[in-house]
Amino acid sequence: MWFLAVLLVIILVIAFKTIKIVKQSEVYIIERLGKFYKVADAGLTIIIPFFDHVRSIVSLKQQTMDIPPQGVITKDNVTITIDTVVFYKVTDPAKAVYEIQSLKKGIEYLAITTIRDIVGKMDLDETFSSRDAINDQLRLILDEATDQWGCKIDRVEIKDITPPADIRDAMEKQMNAERNKRALILQAEGERQSAITLAEGKKEAAILEAEADKESKIRRAIGEAEAIKQVAEAKAQEIHMVYDAMMKAKPDEKLVQLKSLEALKEVANGEANKVFIPFEATTALSGLGAAAEVFKDNKKSSSSSSSSSPNAVNLIDE
Repeated sequence: MWFLAVLLVIILVIAFKTIKIVKQSEVYIIERLGKFYKVADAGLTIIIPFFDHVRSIVSLKQQTMDIPPQGVITKDNVTITIDTVVFYKVTDPAKAVYEIQSLKKGIEYLAITTIRDIVGKMDLDETFSSRDAINDQLRLILDEATDQWGCKIDRVEIKDITPPADIRDAMEKQMNAERNKRALILQAEGERQSAITLAEGKKEAAILEAEADKESKIRRAIGEAEAIKQVAEAKAQEIHMVYDAMMKAKPDEKLVQLKSLEALKEVANGEANKVFIPFEATTALSGLGAAAEVFKDNKKSSSSSSSSSPNAVNLIDE
C-alpha cells in the first residue's frame, strides 16, 4: 500500500514539473540542460522534468519605473533635484533575461547618467521651460541603449524639478517683479490708449461742431438772402402796383409834388446822417415855404385857426 502512495506522490511531482500553465501577458523562459530552449507563450506548456526548467517569468505588459530623485548640477552651477518616471515594455524576453543581469537596474542607472548629462548642458531657467525637450531626448537615448536588451522605452516624464530654497525665493521675487512690471506696462498702455481715444473723440467732436456751425451759417445766409429776395420782390411788386394805380389816376403836377414830399419825409426819418434832395423837389419846397408864411399869419390872428393847422406846422418843421 505504501508503495502505491509513494508512486502516486512521484507521479504528482512529475506532473507538476511537466505541466506549466502560462498566464496572459506573460512568457516563460525555458532552459534545457542549462541552455536556452524556448519561450513559452500564454496557455498550457509541457516540459520534460529534470531536463527542462523555467529560468524566468517575464511580463509583457507596459511597466513603470520610478527613478529616485537625483541631484543634478546645471550649466550655471545650480544644484537641482529631478524626480523622473520611465515607462517601458519588454519586446524580446530572451534578451531581457540573457543580455543583462537586471533590466530594471540597467534602465535606472542609464536614466540617471543621461539626465545629468542633458541637464548639465542647460541653464536653470532653461530646465524649467524645456521639460518636453528633456523628456524627448531622454526617451530617445534610453530607447536606443535598451534596444539590445530587448526593451522599448515608451515614455519618460519628469515629475518634479526642485531648486534650492534660496534659489526658489529669488525666483519668486523675480516673478513678482516681472508681474508688477507687466501690470504697470499694461496700465500705462491702457492710459495711453484712453488718452488717444479721448483726443480723437474731441477732435471728431470739434470737426463735427465746425461743420455744423458752417452748415448753420450757410443755411442762415441762404435764408436771409431768400428773405431779402422775397422782400425786394414784394417791394417791387408794391411799387409796380402803386405806379400802375397812379398811371390809371392820371395825376397832375401838384399831386406828384405832394407824393415827392411824402417820400422825402420818409427818407428824413431814416438813420442816415445825410439826405440828398432831388432837384425836382425844390419847386415843391418853395411852394411849401409860401404856404408856411400864410399859416404863421393865420396863427397870430386867431388861436382857433392855429389849433386847426398843427399838421401843416409839423410838416414845415419836418
